[in-house]
This record gives sequence, C-alpha cells and structure tokens, in this order.
Amino acid sequence: MPNHYFTTIRGYLLELGFDICHADEAQGLFVVDKPELAIRNLVIGCGDPLLILEQYLLDLPKPSLEVYQRLLQKNRDIIHGAFALDETGLRLIFRDTLQIDTLDVSELEACINSLGLLLSEFSDELIRFSKGE
Repeated sequence: MPNHYFTTIRGYLLELGFDICHADEAQGLFVVDKPELAIRNLVIGCGDPLLILEQYLLDLPKPSLEVYQRLLQKNRDIIHGAFALDETGLRLIFRDTLQIDTLDVSELEACINSLGLLLSEFSDELIRFSKGE
C-alpha cells in the first residue's frame, strides 16, 4: 500500500532545509540531518495516523534517581516532544508524535525548533549525564 504522506513529508523536510540521508517509502522512514541545529540522524516515521520523530541523544552510563528527576523536570520546559528512554532505560532519546493528516510545515518546523532549542540550552547537562557525572 503506498504511503500517500511520504511525498508531502519529504517536501516539508526539503523546504525546512534538511539533508535527507536515507528515505524508504515502503517503510515510511526518513533519516535526516540539520547540522546548524546539531540534529544528526533524526529518524522520522510517517504513516497514517502519526508522524513519529526520534533523535538519539546519548547513553546514560550511570543512571540515577537524580538524572531521571532532572530529565523529567526538563520535560516540563520542552515546547514540543519530550525526553524518553528506550526499553533498556539506558539510551536517552527525544521523541515527538504528531497527527499526520492535519500536519503542516509550520507544525513540523515548531517540533524541529523545539529539539534544536533543547540541544542548545541543555547541552552541558546532557554532556555531564553522558559522562556519568
């Protein structure tokens, strides 16, 4: 079954200046970069009814209650999306889920800008978490 959102999402990504590193229409999957926002290998899955964005951030070598608490506190400040953990609880990702049938380029841009802002504002703390401090 063809993914009728794939072409639209590709157009949005190009309009927003992303480098598309990988695109698989059959899987409804993009992997994109936007170096000026420090976004690398952002995985975007598109399929009715959702567009899912996931950005791997770092491994947590020494997760602790304090680290998890700080991440949850920071989630409150994130405009779009949130921190999430993979099933191991050791890989920190940024994840956002958008309704694809009503999505426009401005909404996608707002999500991307939220990720970029998060990476710039919270980078020092993320680096400390990755070092197990």
